[in-house]
Parts: sequence; C-alpha cells; structure tokens
Amino acid sequence: MYQKHPSTALNALFRERPFQGAVPDQAQFLFIGLDANYAAAIEESLVYARLVEYHKDGVSFWHRHGVHHPFLLPAYRGDGRRYHLNFARIGFRPEDASRVSFVELLHVPTVGRSTLETSDLDPTHLKWLESLIASGKSRHVFVSASVARLMLASGRFPWATRSGPSSLALPLLHSRGATEVRLHLHFSNYGKFQARLDQEASEIYLLAKAAAAEAP
Repeated sequence: MYQKHPSTALNALFRERPFQGAVPDQAQFLFIGLDANYAAAIEESLVYARLVEYHKDGVSFWHRHGVHHPFLLPAYRGDGRRYHLNFARIGFRPEDASRVSFVELLHVPTVGRSTLETSDLDPTHLKWLESLIASGKSRHVFVSASVARLMLASGRFPWATRSGPSSLALPLLHSRGATEVRLHLHFSNYGKFQARLDQEASEIYLLAKAAAAEAP
C-alpha cells in the first residue's frame, strides 16, 4: 500500500524518466530501491527547482553542483538526506555520474509511509527492470533485503534470495553474464549499522575503481 505523491509536476517527471541519475541501461552501477518518497510539500522546498533540474538530467546536475542529489545541497535539511549522505560515503565523484543510476521497484513517486505489496507493482516496469539485469552487460546491481524480498515475492526474480551465510560485506545474489546483483544495507540505516555501511561503501568503491581501470 502506498500513497502517490500529489505533485503533478513530479509525477510527470517520473513518467518521462522513471529513474534518477544516469540512464540505467547505460550505467555500470545500478541501485534498486523500493520507492522514491518525497515530503508532501516538496514543491515549497528551497531546493525544489534543483530537484526538477536533477530529475531532468541527473548526470549534468552532478557535474554542475558537485553532489549526486539535491538533498545534499546546503539549503536542504529534510527527510532523505541521511540516505544520500551514506551513499556519498562510497566515494563516487562527478566524473562517475554517467556510470551511476538509481531505479525503484515502484514506478511512481510517493508521499508518507509506504508498505509495498506485489499488487502495487507495475508489470511493465518490472519487465524493464528484468531486462536491465538480464542484458549481460558489465553491471553491478545493488538491492537491500526489503527490495530483494519484494522482488522474490513478485515471482519475476526467483534468484532474489540468499542461499546461505556469506563472509562478504556484499553477498552475491545473482550473476548473469557480466552482471552481478549484490545485497547491501539500506542507505537510511545509521547508529549500530554504521560500521557495516562503511565496510560496504569501501567494497563498492573498490568495485568502482576496478571498473574504471577496465574501461577503454
């Protein structure tokens, strides 16, 4: 169950570009979340114009402003900032912008607390996500446990389960061709989870360095 965000403009942006950052089928690093959640009064926020700019072209936004998301701009202090602060710990830089993309299981922006069920998900959108993973291109895909559970419940991603304990910070859930799907902590975690978040960030950074070194 979820509540669709009331902003006509925000919904229009998601219909045109149901992702954030780089175009997903061109990115090497793909982070799949549950839903893109915004404050009800986001259009009144000091960073709303920057948010629109970001959704229209996340790669250019990162180059212009030096941060990957408008919630990291000094004028913003609302919900979602912790998520993006933790993501920034990975160490991606503006020059990596074309390699990093964010997509959600839900195809529309939301407001308030969501408890997603498989019936909330759009089959066409899920089919698109399937194609991103099944393409065989060199791609690192990251999902949290809650995302993996919903993917598995949808019946479209039967591999989205851990087969056993792993000593790796980022357990491998699935591989197809040169694509690997790994499990990670949701970036909104904090406190006792911070050490694990930092360890995962370091591992993702090493993957990014290796991918950059292999790039032509």
